[in-house]
Amino acid sequence: MADVLTRRARLLGPHMTTFYREPVHLARGEGTYLWDTDGRKYLDCYNNVPHVGHCHPRVVEAIATQAATLNTHTRYVHDGILEYGEALTAKFDHDLDSMVMVCSGSEANDVALRMAQAMTGKTGVITTDNTYHGNTAAVSQLNTSKVPIGGFQDHVKRAPAPDNMMPPGGTREGQTKAFAEGVKTAIAELEANGHGVSALIVCPYFANEGFPTLEEGFLDDAIALVRAAGGIIIADEVQPGFGRIGSHWWGHQKLIFAPDIVTLGKPMANGHPVAAVITRPEILTAFQEGFKYFNTFGGNPVSAAAAMAVLNVIEDENLVENAKDVGAYAVGLLKELQTRYDVIADVRGSGLFFGAELWRDGKPATALCDAMVEEMRNRGVLLHTEGRFDNTLKIRPPCAFGRADADLLAETLDAAFGAVA
Repeated sequence: MADVLTRRARLLGPHMTTFYREPVHLARGEGTYLWDTDGRKYLDCYNNVPHVGHCHPRVVEAIATQAATLNTHTRYVHDGILEYGEALTAKFDHDLDSMVMVCSGSEANDVALRMAQAMTGKTGVITTDNTYHGNTAAVSQLNTSKVPIGGFQDHVKRAPAPDNMMPPGGTREGQTKAFAEGVKTAIAELEANGHGVSALIVCPYFANEGFPTLEEGFLDDAIALVRAAGGIIIADEVQPGFGRIGSHWWGHQKLIFAPDIVTLGKPMANGHPVAAVITRPEILTAFQEGFKYFNTFGGNPVSAAAAMAVLNVIEDENLVENAKDVGAYAVGLLKELQTRYDVIADVRGSGLFFGAELWRDGKPATALCDAMVEEMRNRGVLLHTEGRFDNTLKIRPPCAFGRADADLLAETLDAAFGAVA
């Protein structure tokens, strides 16, 4: 392992990140499991990219078959992207029936921001104060984890992110109003500095904010303010999308609001680099007229085949319903653990995106959460942390995750808490 890490640092840079103090050197995957180069088996409770399970045979076959037939770009006409686009946009309401296919969620959000500029003629953007939307130069201005070189630009303003344990406004009931007030202040600042409001961009599950428990209509007041200021709404569905949150295909359906643009990414093709921007025809037309844009690999026949296979597997294997059923079962297991470990301050989630927030002595237990992640890794279960203080165990497995997997997760958590808490 030391030699591999040395080579990695030399080739990929000394700050190329890895998970865990002792990185996992993976060799293969299948379903909800991964194996390292020593043959050790791990239950994957974290990776949402293999949405229908690692190395799903139908996705593998779709990629191999299309790659052996044809792969090219979208300046040539091919049926694959059209068939996939029709199947995908059929999953949306609100006249969201046009799309641009790209290669990553970062690209999708970058395009979405430009769509908002083209549609509104304005450049100001509102997001939360604890978010992440990708890695391009434009999108990195939205993120709060690291200040960009040169500092944050003044066309981006932030509203206080919702939070279960430390809600803006002082109470969970009051944070809806507090978020709207934050948006109102941001609008005023953007109009005063001449940018105006092009968009509010949020993950409708507020995943990187720590996936707080929110009621239907949480965003209604904020959205009304943005629309009154001439802006549009972007829903970043990279994490909650494709049925992960159970009972709904998309996070915006759970909160019940109508986005103007939806961005998709990671799980869209089970690891093949596919992403998309879904929007209304008039917004897509404004973007195409306002920007010269072409993506060589976006929507190529192999990518379209991979994405179509994922869509079909979700339907055929009832993975949205599975996420709902197994997620509720797993949350119940975690709540039982909560009765026995007082460091578990909150258990929450929806579908197969859930977790437990850890506090100790009235403070976020960041160090304990990190210790739990390491202990779970050593016991053969992979998960990670989330939230403003990285004190929430983030559990986001492939959507093939079953009740037996949830039982193993809970048993291992029980043992790990007993060892480190």
